[in-house]
Amino acid sequence: MKVLMINGSPRVGGNTSVGFAEMKKVFEKNGVEYEEIQVGQMDIRGCVCCGFCFKNGRCAFDDVVNELAEKFRECDGLVIGSPVYYASPNGTLISLLDRLFYSTPFDKTMKVGAAVVAARRGGLATAFDVLNKYFTISGMPIASGSYWNDVHGRRPGEAVADEEGMQTMRSVAENMTFLMKSIALGREKFGIPEKEKKIFTSFIK
Repeated sequence: MKVLMINGSPRVGGNTSVGFAEMKKVFEKNGVEYEEIQVGQMDIRGCVCCGFCFKNGRCAFDDVVNELAEKFRECDGLVIGSPVYYASPNGTLISLLDRLFYSTPFDKTMKVGAAVVAARRGGLATAFDVLNKYFTISGMPIASGSYWNDVHGRRPGEAVADEEGMQTMRSVAENMTFLMKSIALGREKFGIPEKEKKIFTSFIK
């Protein structure tokens, strides 16, 4: 099992990293490989809907998005973490995710997704909802925990004192591991669900 962890925080060692570190302990215990990529400090532009990826299978802007695409294709699970800014994930992370999910042509069905958000106080639920939508539009099961997948802390590293948050991170990682292993067994025995030809509609006709 392989998990790709995308850290959207610009702060190395921040509270998003604290949540990730607690999850890594569980992955290591269960023999799950993981790789963390921190993107919050990078200069990443948003999608311009140019259509390049439809013809070429990759984004026109050749940056970390294309580097992550192959790692995403090979992983069994994806963890996306972000600090909460104005009740939403970090804008840099959103720009990356829009392009990563839109430009990658491979089937993401049954890769397990988990979102993790960190904040001093509020805005966690709305940020959590934004990140989960990337999974649900892609046919990716979502790993839940013992509470919403969030940790609290203001100063870097402070979230380690959030005992309930740390327990939530462990339970998310445990559930994610179980889902990935169960899906692997199910894929081997039953395959993945058949897909109908995609129907595109609009509000005009």
